[in-house]
Amino acid sequence: MDVTQLQKSKELKFGHGSVAHGRDSRDWDKDDRRRDEDYSEEEQERVRDGSVDKVHTPVKDVDKKDSHEVLGKQGIGLYNEAGRDELKIYQAEYEASLNGSHKSGETDERERKALEDNDEYDDGIDLQDDQMEDGDDVGHDDKDHSSATEPRIVRNKKQSINEESDKDSTGLLSKGSSLKSQHAQGDAVSGHANSVEAHHVRKLMPGKRSGSRKKPKRRKFSGSCEMKISNSSTLLVEPVESRKFARFSLQYTKKEEKPFGDEKWEPRFAGHQSLGEREESFIARDQKINCGFVKGPKGSPSTGFDLAEDDAKYISSCHIAVMSCIFGNSDRLRSPIGKTVSRMSRKNVCFVMFVDEVTLRTLSSEGQMPDTMGFVGLWKIVVVKNPPFTDMRRVGKIPKFLPHRLFPSARYSIWLDSKLRLQLDPLLILEYFLWRKGYEYAISNHYDRHCLWEEVAQNKKLNKYNHSVIDEQFAFYQADGMKRFNASDANKLLPSNVPEGSFIVRAHTPMSNLFSCLWFNEVDRFTPRDQLSFAYTYHKLRRTNPEKPFFLNMFKDCERRKIAKLYHHRSEERRNIPLHETE
Repeated sequence: MDVTQLQKSKELKFGHGSVAHGRDSRDWDKDDRRRDEDYSEEEQERVRDGSVDKVHTPVKDVDKKDSHEVLGKQGIGLYNEAGRDELKIYQAEYEASLNGSHKSGETDERERKALEDNDEYDDGIDLQDDQMEDGDDVGHDDKDHSSATEPRIVRNKKQSINEESDKDSTGLLSKGSSLKSQHAQGDAVSGHANSVEAHHVRKLMPGKRSGSRKKPKRRKFSGSCEMKISNSSTLLVEPVESRKFARFSLQYTKKEEKPFGDEKWEPRFAGHQSLGEREESFIARDQKINCGFVKGPKGSPSTGFDLAEDDAKYISSCHIAVMSCIFGNSDRLRSPIGKTVSRMSRKNVCFVMFVDEVTLRTLSSEGQMPDTMGFVGLWKIVVVKNPPFTDMRRVGKIPKFLPHRLFPSARYSIWLDSKLRLQLDPLLILEYFLWRKGYEYAISNHYDRHCLWEEVAQNKKLNKYNHSVIDEQFAFYQADGMKRFNASDANKLLPSNVPEGSFIVRAHTPMSNLFSCLWFNEVDRFTPRDQLSFAYTYHKLRRTNPEKPFFLNMFKDCERRKIAKLYHHRSEERRNIPLHETE
């Protein structure tokens, strides 16, 4: 379906594609950040009855109610009226659950403050993670890059606490598994916890009571998670680029001129892509498309994401990149576990951490000051000035989705969120997820949700973004042919329509680069909740180019957990440092 042919009543009424019809989506950046800081997902998890799928968000309203009218109203707040009704429902359920429990409200508040904020990707963070992380950093950032120590094979056995996620699905769900004791934070010392666990958690959290009814988060895993990782990276040979990959040439818009007579026009980092240009960009052919880093006319100010000349020169020379970012003091700096990174990877892989100036000052004050070459351990610290968006989460999408733009010479890249710590050699990761079976893009499925309808409901339930804007995006995707996920469909293109997007492995092929640009443009046009746009972008790309395959490997999330350990974000106190603080 050509979305440019939609009736005017269904026109997109937000975003830069049709600014004249409504407010620009960037107006919500600050709102999203403030709302997420005020919201405690840990509290909302208590209203669950044990099933993540059982959400009460009236998703059907998306189809029946014209949410465009809501956005067009003057004085719109952070939520539409439907969103307010939802919040009242959840609040009532939450209060009812508190009335039926033995825990007092005062104890709940102490518990909430004792725990750091959780992300929707909390897949078993232990309190001990944060207790141990400072100690883990010591010795992992050794400067002896000549170490020949090879990484250990990941095994499907019980491991130490740093390998807590190595249990298969049976072990994870068994009553007596070690994972249940390691997840003391999620279990909140339930009635099934043994006395040793209860004593340990009470010691860490004095306000806890052993009689808490807080339930652990339920996670779904399918099948075994055995991974046959190569023994060593020493003998690995990068394969010749497969001829099965689609071949075409992509060029990127570098500069836009100001339209004649449009006094309100301002240059944007992502440019001003029309709906017609958006539709054309999905065609896998020789073309020029918007893909970030768009400059304005001569003499106009920078559109943002400015790097020092030396840093830009360094990253332009990388052939394999492992990258992450910390903006707005959202996380601590965690170097990859040094003993797993081989000598070959130290020689051939760039480890680049993008940070803003505020984060750099915080890291330096904590003793993680870059050396004379700009390194902290394995990480090359690259400072980003003049962020293009006020929402730091949206700024973080730039290195996440556009590594082929930041690392123009790179053949491969590995992205991991800053809440993750790499636990496997990068070359072994490339061999396992890409080279072994000829993939060009690899991302894990979500550990729990698989349908976009579920993801939309969850984002609204947790107030991750303005409800009306989510409805706009969802209605737009449905109008363009997006369907519910059907696990029994033998012809389904993906094993899941919801990714766990914290870990991405890429070959910088034309199709992979095109998909990355398209996904970034969707995040820029709509909400920064990238899980909402992943499946639509992938399906539309495949549907538009039936003769050109895209070899995407959607692997199990339990595999991701084996090679990247998850930690909490920083406490709210750290985050509240002003984002645009200057010297």
